[in-house]
Amino acid sequence: MENTHWDAVVIGAGPAGLSAALLLGRARRRTLVVDAGEPRNRFAAHMHGVLGHEGSSPQQLRHTGEAELGIYGVEVVAGAVDRLDDVSDGVRVALQDGSVLTTRAVVVATGIADVLAEIPGLAERWGSSVIHCPYCHGWEIRDSALGVLATEFVGLHQAFLARQWSDNVTVFTAAVGDVPEETVARLRSRGVKLIDSPVVELAGEAGGPIAVHTADGLVTSIDALFTAGTPRPHDSFLTDLQLARAEIAGVSMVAVDAAGKTSHDRIWAAGNVVNPMLTVPMSIGAGAMAGAAVNGILVVEDFDLAERTLTPTEFWEQRYAHNTQVWSGHANAVLADVVVSIEQRLAAETPGGALGQRTAIDLGCGEGGDALWLAARGWKTTGVDISRTALERAQVAANAAQLSSDQLRFVVTDLSEFEPEDSFDLVTASFLQSPVRLARAEILRAATSMVAPGGHLLVTAHATSPFSGIGGEDHDQTQTHSFEADFPTPDKELERLRLDPAEWTVVLKELRPRTITRPDADPFTIEDSVVLVRRS
Repeated sequence: MENTHWDAVVIGAGPAGLSAALLLGRARRRTLVVDAGEPRNRFAAHMHGVLGHEGSSPQQLRHTGEAELGIYGVEVVAGAVDRLDDVSDGVRVALQDGSVLTTRAVVVATGIADVLAEIPGLAERWGSSVIHCPYCHGWEIRDSALGVLATEFVGLHQAFLARQWSDNVTVFTAAVGDVPEETVARLRSRGVKLIDSPVVELAGEAGGPIAVHTADGLVTSIDALFTAGTPRPHDSFLTDLQLARAEIAGVSMVAVDAAGKTSHDRIWAAGNVVNPMLTVPMSIGAGAMAGAAVNGILVVEDFDLAERTLTPTEFWEQRYAHNTQVWSGHANAVLADVVVSIEQRLAAETPGGALGQRTAIDLGCGEGGDALWLAARGWKTTGVDISRTALERAQVAANAAQLSSDQLRFVVTDLSEFEPEDSFDLVTASFLQSPVRLARAEILRAATSMVAPGGHLLVTAHATSPFSGIGGEDHDQTQTHSFEADFPTPDKELERLRLDPAEWTVVLKELRPRTITRPDADPFTIEDSVVLVRRS
């Protein structure tokens, strides 16, 4: 066990655990299987009803499975897990021998123990002539004298099943108390015999008939006895995580969804540890489902991690390069509303209403929707963005609109390094939020120095998640993206700007609702944080 950090750790090497590990190994995941060596079916010499392995021993299935795992680099080690704990990048797995490892995900497949009734001779025959599953063993003992030791009412179900394999069935009912008359009548209708005296001992030579001794002194000879032990899941090492639980067959077990995911984001469980009714092939299927689900989650996480480690230039270049158009090309509604109000106020304050030459800069302009709109209204505009591809598209749009370089120009640069020589009457930053690292607060504070006396700074931001991609009025409908930026309130935005109240006047600070309509979903409303300040 050279590695101490794994993509996945599978706890338990039964059918569910080996199956989960096989899927993970084939998905090229660094996978470790830790097994305590106490599988539920270790008492049985043969498995039945397992397609392709009919009559094989559980040990043979395990040995074959471990050999297959080795093809894909999955390691299997002996050991018992003491506890699991959360760590920053996954789960800490502490083994009882003192060794510790970490993993991105865990599949729990530790199975159960069958707690049998304390009857002399019962445990010694468990897995041979004392069995629990008619589907697993019924064919081999068909037409024999069969007994059913019902230890609870659900155990009476075995009595009905056993009759399918033999017409010589005796049910010992003392442990369940009074059996409803309709149940007694139903069983007797097909010749099932019922004995209500408690079973006190099982006797007889190994491999021969079982002599069932009851408290009334009678002895009943049978060839095989069905009974259901009380399931006890091997999950004590999960206690401190306080996972959600569910009652299965009257027993509290870890609750999982259809893919085996527990209430913990990095822990799955499969097989008998979550459902004592599962047979070997069912457990194999559940393990395969859990293994595939774990890989699916790790795939998403790998991409998220890759995006977070990209430089801003790499991320945004990829974003624009992989989409023919990211934004709508229209000015966002907040900018249009605010600029019209500014123009109206300036016209009212200016003799004759002539506004004169106005300058604007759009920080993080993308494909230029806002910048083109400003230039078309007479603002001498500069658009700044980190993506060359985005600005190439913006320039194509400017040319199509017949806007000259005197009216509109674009600058490719990282805003964290941008220091313009000029000041501007309007500095605007719309939805300057990013899933990759961005010194947003520092950029916006630097933007205040770009505002000319009497000019305005307009900052519009997502105050709630935009749900799809990064965008404002022209939100991205081309792809869904994991948006990890913060969503500031107007007050938080002003706090970060650190404005001198003697130099700045807050003109507007509010949350504006906005309805987003997607082609594949119903309209929904989000909120934008809007801050407009004016320099004295």
